[in-house]
Amino acid sequence: MNNIQVNFSIKDLENLTGIKAHTIRIWEKRYNLLSPNRSETNIRNYSTESLQKLLNISYLNNNGLKISKIANLKEEEIPIKVREIASRSKIEDHAINALKMAMINFDQVLLYNTYNNLIENRTFNEIFYTVFLPLLDEIGLLWQTNTITPAHEHFLSIHIKQKILLNIERLQILEPKPISKTFVLFLPDNEIHDIGLLFINYQLRSKGYHTIFLGESVPMPSLLDLHEYFEDITFISYFTVQPEIDTIPEYINEFNDLLLKKDNTKLHILGPKLADVPHFMLPSKVSIFNSIESLVNEF
Repeated sequence: MNNIQVNFSIKDLENLTGIKAHTIRIWEKRYNLLSPNRSETNIRNYSTESLQKLLNISYLNNNGLKISKIANLKEEEIPIKVREIASRSKIEDHAINALKMAMINFDQVLLYNTYNNLIENRTFNEIFYTVFLPLLDEIGLLWQTNTITPAHEHFLSIHIKQKILLNIERLQILEPKPISKTFVLFLPDNEIHDIGLLFINYQLRSKGYHTIFLGESVPMPSLLDLHEYFEDITFISYFTVQPEIDTIPEYINEFNDLLLKKDNTKLHILGPKLADVPHFMLPSKVSIFNSIESLVNEF
């Protein structure tokens, strides 16, 4: 681990570990598991080492070890016990905790080592669905609660994107299917969260489909140009923060009127922004999916 020091409030620890602040205080008092520093006004704050320890304790506790037994372990025995359990059982939770620590400390070595350990026993698809997606969901909440900064989020996101792009590059050697259907992947105006869309692109490419990846913040009218080059187009978009919830029906209807006039055109959309959209009648050529996996399995 590098030498970057970060102090955390008890609320930060709750957000990062999933352990309630009340429980953390009980564990401190009853089992002396953590030793917080205190400010001049007697407010607890915790070091990176305390966060690491609590993540390990949480992992052991979630894997069946009683907190009283964990408390009897020596300080150096706790990470050993974590590695022992992770080596013989499900390692995803352990990997997620390690990647959180890598993010908090901007620790590229820990990030690479964690990924390399995963890829030895998992496919990239498995890693994305069981580690990266749950981690990104957590990171979104941590950012919203000010537990982490945009720099932390970007550090982790860019490395995940690099892994997806690397795997897409490896697909260049695949013999493509005849270009009959084209998938155009884009994000709407002011939407910049493209990891989910990138992974969909990878999944479709791995199946041999022809894809055009346009990426973030694409104005709707500019998509008209695609009709000049391709006959059978399925547009795919991912709504994370844009459009605003109350404008999503309007956006979909406008898209339908502008871009789905031809017979062989469709729009597939997904993303967290759609979860809160009130029910409304979708145009016949528009489909909403509740997950990346459900969308990809359509093809």
